[in-house]
Amino acid sequence: MTAAGPPTDEERLARAALTRVLEPGDTIGGRWLRELGPVEVLRGLGEEEPLPGVSVRRWEGLRARAAELRPERDLTAARQVGARFVCPGDTEWPTPLDDLGDGRPIGLWVRGRPSLRMWALRSVAVVGSRACTEYGAHMAAALGAGLAERGWIVVSGGAYGVDGAAHRGALGAGGATVAVLACGVDRPYPRGHVRLIGRIAEQGLVVGELPPGDHPTPSRFILRNRVIAALTRGTVVVEAAYRSGALATARSARELGRFTMGVPGPVTSGLSAGVHELLRGEGVLVTDAAEVVELVGNMGELAPERRGPVLPRDLLDPGAARVLAALPARGRATARVVAVGSGTTEDDAVGRLYELQSMGFVERHSDGWQLTRQTNAAVFPGGGES
Repeated sequence: MTAAGPPTDEERLARAALTRVLEPGDTIGGRWLRELGPVEVLRGLGEEEPLPGVSVRRWEGLRARAAELRPERDLTAARQVGARFVCPGDTEWPTPLDDLGDGRPIGLWVRGRPSLRMWALRSVAVVGSRACTEYGAHMAAALGAGLAERGWIVVSGGAYGVDGAAHRGALGAGGATVAVLACGVDRPYPRGHVRLIGRIAEQGLVVGELPPGDHPTPSRFILRNRVIAALTRGTVVVEAAYRSGALATARSARELGRFTMGVPGPVTSGLSAGVHELLRGEGVLVTDAAEVVELVGNMGELAPERRGPVLPRDLLDPGAARVLAALPARGRATARVVAVGSGTTEDDAVGRLYELQSMGFVERHSDGWQLTRQTNAAVFPGGGES
């Protein structure tokens, strides 16, 4: 779904008005907008005859809302807090939101200076539990900072817990972040995040579907999540129980063809249960920002290869490694026994043993060869017992 062209002033005013009438994600209202356009929909709300698809009772509720409309006042209130109203067809409109079909936002109230369209092109959602653990807060902040350092925009919902940690991580790294609210952009929620959301508005963007002054409700939080999913290249879930709004965001992302990722946690934690269920399905396990970017980024943005430390014995050639492996964990062995154990000749085994002795792996005694104490501890950390 795309707009036919830039909205006229009348269409913009009508869309701003309709954000007070239609709830976010209303697909019936979205169909009206697609088929009739915002001006005709608003005009229709002044008639007694319902538009198709709604009951008489619901139509009366919509008309009651429409009777109180003052869109000019809402646009003025937005300007007073440094916000603007962005419509489909505007150059700033993020076209990925069109993937929501008739459920796409009527328009977005945007507070902050950067272009939402440009930021959406290179953005990742980081979401999770409000009542997160210290581990969840740490991982969210680390992901936020790591993504910001790599030039990615961190998008979240401005809530307590994982959302707030992700926003703070991005801001702390001097990066960019977007908070998508389930209320008016002039009324930050939760109240405990007033300063954080104010800082986001100064350094990034605060976005919402609801007009100035409007309040959040449980259903609006869930519907807000579809915008987070659609706006971004992928969604990372950090800690989520089985019933979690963060998982709803991940489901929306998957349905929209976006990447879905999860950060694993302790299997004994109920806050990790939902993430693990996601990972058992189509979610991809990630542990840091580099792995997220490898998935959602451009070709060549690869995470570093993961491997353990290189030990001295890893540098041995295969023949010397076989001779070293043929020595017992305890006691000594003759060169003949070592040769049989390593599958080589006795002369070759002796040469290899002297080579290993010069490197400090083995020592020679009158009755044979044995591992040095350091080598024994490194090769057999359990004392050689199975």
